[in-house]
Amino acid sequence: MQSWSFRSLVLANEIILNNIAAHFGITTKFKWEDPLVLTDNKLNGIIKETDNKFVYLYHFGSMVCINMEYHEIQDIINYIKNIDNSLKNSITSDYVDEYKLEISSDYDYSLYNDLMTANEFKPYYLDIISLVLAKSTSLRKIEIDIDKVLDSIENIINSLYSGKFNMSDEQLAKTSANVLRFKYNTLSYLMLLDKPKAAWENEDIEQFFMELISFFEIKERYEKIVHKTELLRDITDVFASLSHERRGTKLEVMVIILILFELVISLIEFFYKLF
Repeated sequence: MQSWSFRSLVLANEIILNNIAAHFGITTKFKWEDPLVLTDNKLNGIIKETDNKFVYLYHFGSMVCINMEYHEIQDIINYIKNIDNSLKNSITSDYVDEYKLEISSDYDYSLYNDLMTANEFKPYYLDIISLVLAKSTSLRKIEIDIDKVLDSIENIINSLYSGKFNMSDEQLAKTSANVLRFKYNTLSYLMLLDKPKAAWENEDIEQFFMELISFFEIKERYEKIVHKTELLRDITDVFASLSHERRGTKLEVMVIILILFELVISLIEFFYKLF
């Protein structure tokens, strides 16, 4: 039986593959859909054993390691972070997915939650599983982050329901920035449903890719993210309107106070002249 274990994690919102590729002596200019694949000859010196081990790096921020132990993955992460300074402060532990591929003549072709079985190995299996798993992990990061933002404004909504609006301009600015960030990220992930280049040239690869996309519910999850992003935008629009009205009310009160102050001064001057 042959077996491959996949571990996918998110390093950042985006990885500049050309910079990392140049470090390994790769001069190819990578397009958005092209992964940077590191095999045994590129992994020498980073980890001790490199046979049958692979690393896939994607522009959209994910990395997939195949047949690697935890400490080997950490060594690779640290090595890559030293190449690209923008990745040094990234945290990866919250967004990790695992999958396995097992090939045996006794197996039927089947997809399970954490395992795929087949009776024959096809070269594109590693590429397509890595790609879809990387996309799934990146989606998971966005799902978790956007839920955190929704949770953070729940208390504000509860206060609003009781007739109070205590959101500061700074909080509003930060929340609006988060919404814009998620909207930007989801726009960047429009290519999640795009087929890889090989799928346009091979019907078997296309069918396998579409099957995995459906199995991992990539389209449905993406649509939910878009819906939540629109919901956040609507909420922040309401908050912005309330904040604007609050500032307008404060300005009106200040104008009234100034008018009263001027009136009091005028009365004082009048009575001073009178007496």
